[in-house]
Order: sequence, then C-alpha cells, then structure tokens
Amino acid sequence: MAFPTSVNSQITDAVTQENLVVLGDAPAVAMGNLYQATAQALANAAHNATIAQQQTNITAQAVTTMGVALLYSLDTASTAKATQAILS
Repeated sequence: MAFPTSVNSQITDAVTQENLVVLGDAPAVAMGNLYQATAQALANAAHNATIAQQQTNITAQAVTTMGVALLYSLDTASTAKATQAILS
C-alpha cells in the first residue's frame, strides 16, 4: 500500500518549467526542420541541374566530333567514287 508523501514545491515547479520549455521550443524546432529539408531539396535540385548540364555538354561534344568526322569523310568518299568511275 502506497503512503502519501509530500513533494517539494521546488521540484514540481522545475518539472512544470521544463515542460513549458519543451512546448515553447517545439515551433522553433519544427521550423528548423522545415528549413533544413528545404535547403536539402534545393541543393539536390542544383546538383541534378549541374549533372544534366555536364551530360548535355558531353553529348554535344560527341555529336560535334561525329559531324566533323562525317564532313571529312565526304571528300574522301567523293574522290573514291570519281576514281572508281574513271577506272571503270
């Protein structure tokens, strides 16, 4: 059987104050979490945009290289065709 004991009022005041601090800090913590999540999402978007731009530049370089190679090969192909017509 439990015996009733008196609790020091300083203890109850300390517990009450701590509970109020936790409740008072909750909105600030929530906003901090929101800002952190938003910053992370924006950083990911910027990173993805950078990677996409790099990949586009690599593709453009490959296309340019293939185009120049095609232009250089046209003269050779024309010469070969003309030579074949002459020798036939």
